[in-house]
Amino acid sequence: MAKKIKTLIKLNIPAGSATPAPPVGPALGQQGLPIMEFVKAFNDKTADQKGNILPVVITVYEDRTFTFITKKPPVAEMIKKAIGKEKGSGRPNKDQAGTLTWDQAKKIAGDKLEDLNTDDIEQGAKIVAGTARSMGVKVG
Repeated sequence: MAKKIKTLIKLNIPAGSATPAPPVGPALGQQGLPIMEFVKAFNDKTADQKGNILPVVITVYEDRTFTFITKKPPVAEMIKKAIGKEKGSGRPNKDQAGTLTWDQAKKIAGDKLEDLNTDDIEQGAKIVAGTARSMGVKVG
């Protein structure tokens, strides 16, 4: 018989370096989950992706057990890496944070395709370009 799902927890955690500090501790603690068990499992699974921030979806079951899946880093994180900046522009329409080439946008779309709601690389690149523009990054 399948276990009953109690709730889903969605967090963005740096790969390979989760700690019991917020946001992890409080989110898992209020569900009565073993925090260190999750931290250790997450860090072991994501150690090879250190430096990326990964979205993680934790499925909490009524018997206080859990499973989790990690997704690809958010598009915004991938864009920042591609242009070599810490963050996007505070004033996207006024100040440019950098330039993303169309090839870089396509590469990000290819890496992230399974999480985007399209399976066409050109459409995916347009989604990436839209995110880039909202961060004050010129695309072209």
